[in-house]
Amino acid sequence: MIRTQTTTLIRAPLAARSNGKRFASHGPVYHEPSGYLFAEKPPAKGQKRRKESWESIYYIGLFGTVAFGFVGYMYKPDSSIQSWALEEAKRRMEARGDLPKYVPSGYDVVRPYSRD
Repeated sequence: MIRTQTTTLIRAPLAARSNGKRFASHGPVYHEPSGYLFAEKPPAKGQKRRKESWESIYYIGLFGTVAFGFVGYMYKPDSSIQSWALEEAKRRMEARGDLPKYVPSGYDVVRPYSRD
Protein backbone atom coordinates (compact mmCIF):
# COMPACT_ATOMS: atom_id res chain seq x y z
CA MET A 1 0.00 0.00 0.00
CA ILE A 2 2.75 2.46 0.87
CA ARG A 3 4.62 1.40 -2.21
CA THR A 4 1.74 2.30 -4.54
CA GLN A 5 1.19 5.67 -2.88
CA THR A 6 4.85 6.67 -3.23
CA THR A 7 5.02 5.62 -6.87
CA THR A 8 1.82 7.53 -7.53
CA LEU A 9 3.26 10.63 -5.87
CA ILE A 10 6.48 10.32 -7.82
CA ARG A 11 4.71 9.87 -11.13
CA ALA A 12 1.97 12.42 -10.50
CA PRO A 13 2.57 15.92 -11.83
CA LEU A 14 3.14 18.78 -9.43
CA ALA A 15 -0.29 20.33 -10.01
CA ALA A 16 -2.04 17.09 -9.07
CA ARG A 17 0.04 16.74 -5.88
CA SER A 18 -0.82 20.23 -4.67
CA ASN A 19 -4.57 19.69 -5.11
CA GLY A 20 -4.77 22.15 -7.99
CA LYS A 21 -3.59 25.20 -6.03
CA ARG A 22 -1.19 27.54 -7.74
CA PHE A 23 0.85 29.57 -5.32
CA ALA A 24 2.65 31.73 -7.91
CA SER A 25 -0.54 33.27 -9.27
CA HIS A 26 -1.17 36.94 -8.52
CA GLY A 27 -4.65 37.05 -9.93
CA PRO A 28 -5.93 37.48 -13.45
CA VAL A 29 -3.60 39.32 -15.82
CA TYR A 30 -5.92 39.62 -18.80
CA HIS A 31 -6.52 43.22 -19.81
CA GLU A 32 -9.62 43.83 -21.84
CA PRO A 33 -8.79 45.46 -25.20
CA SER A 34 -9.74 49.14 -25.25
CA GLY A 35 -9.39 49.76 -28.98
CA TYR A 36 -6.68 52.41 -28.48
CA LEU A 37 -3.02 52.01 -29.39
CA PHE A 38 -1.10 50.98 -26.26
CA ALA A 39 -4.37 51.50 -24.33
CA GLU A 40 -3.71 55.25 -24.38
CA LYS A 41 -6.75 57.42 -24.98
CA PRO A 42 -6.25 60.32 -27.41
CA PRO A 43 -6.18 63.80 -25.81
CA ALA A 44 -9.16 66.07 -26.00
CA LYS A 45 -9.49 68.39 -28.97
CA GLY A 46 -7.08 71.31 -28.78
CA GLN A 47 -4.74 69.62 -26.28
CA LYS A 48 -1.34 68.09 -26.96
CA ARG A 49 -0.30 64.64 -25.88
CA ARG A 50 1.71 64.72 -22.68
CA LYS A 51 4.99 62.82 -22.98
CA GLU A 52 6.05 60.36 -20.33
CA SER A 53 9.28 60.96 -18.44
CA TRP A 54 11.23 58.19 -20.20
CA GLU A 55 10.32 59.05 -23.80
CA SER A 56 12.83 61.86 -24.42
CA ILE A 57 15.84 59.90 -23.21
CA TYR A 58 14.66 56.88 -25.19
CA TYR A 59 14.47 58.84 -28.45
CA ILE A 60 17.83 60.53 -27.84
CA GLY A 61 19.46 57.20 -27.07
CA LEU A 62 17.86 55.37 -29.99
CA PHE A 63 18.59 57.91 -32.71
CA GLY A 64 22.00 58.80 -31.24
CA THR A 65 23.04 55.17 -31.34
CA VAL A 66 21.81 54.80 -34.92
CA ALA A 67 23.70 57.96 -35.99
CA PHE A 68 26.86 56.85 -34.18
CA GLY A 69 26.66 53.42 -35.81
CA PHE A 70 26.11 54.94 -39.26
CA VAL A 71 29.11 57.26 -38.94
CA GLY A 72 31.24 54.39 -37.64
CA TYR A 73 30.17 52.21 -40.56
CA MET A 74 30.99 54.92 -43.10
CA TYR A 75 34.49 55.48 -41.68
CA LYS A 76 35.43 51.85 -41.05
CA PRO A 77 38.71 50.75 -42.62
CA ASP A 78 38.58 48.86 -45.89
CA SER A 79 39.58 45.30 -45.08
CA SER A 80 38.27 43.44 -48.11
CA ILE A 81 40.43 40.88 -49.86
CA GLN A 82 39.96 42.66 -53.21
CA SER A 83 41.47 45.94 -52.01
CA TRP A 84 44.37 44.10 -50.35
CA ALA A 85 45.04 42.14 -53.57
CA LEU A 86 44.96 45.32 -55.66
CA GLU A 87 47.47 47.07 -53.39
CA GLU A 88 49.68 43.98 -53.30
CA ALA A 89 49.61 43.68 -57.11
CA LYS A 90 50.50 47.38 -57.50
CA ARG A 91 53.38 47.01 -55.05
CA ARG A 92 54.75 43.95 -56.83
CA MET A 93 54.42 45.54 -60.27
CA GLU A 94 56.26 48.67 -59.09
CA ALA A 95 59.02 46.46 -57.61
CA ARG A 96 59.39 44.74 -61.01
CA GLY A 97 59.44 48.03 -62.87
CA ASP A 98 56.06 47.70 -64.58
CA LEU A 99 53.59 50.52 -64.60
CA PRO A 100 50.37 49.77 -62.73
CA LYS A 101 48.46 52.07 -65.04
CA TYR A 102 45.36 51.24 -67.01
CA VAL A 103 45.86 51.51 -70.74
CA PRO A 104 42.84 50.96 -72.98
CA SER A 105 43.13 47.99 -75.32
CA GLY A 106 42.43 49.96 -78.49
CA TYR A 107 38.65 49.74 -78.27
CA ASP A 108 37.17 52.88 -79.75
CA VAL A 109 33.78 54.04 -78.66
CA VAL A 110 31.60 54.50 -81.72
CA ARG A 111 28.52 56.62 -81.49
CA PRO A 112 25.60 54.46 -82.56
CA TYR A 113 23.66 57.18 -84.37
CA SER A 114 26.40 59.38 -85.79
CA ARG A 115 25.76 60.97 -89.21
CA ASP A 116 29.30 61.26 -90.46
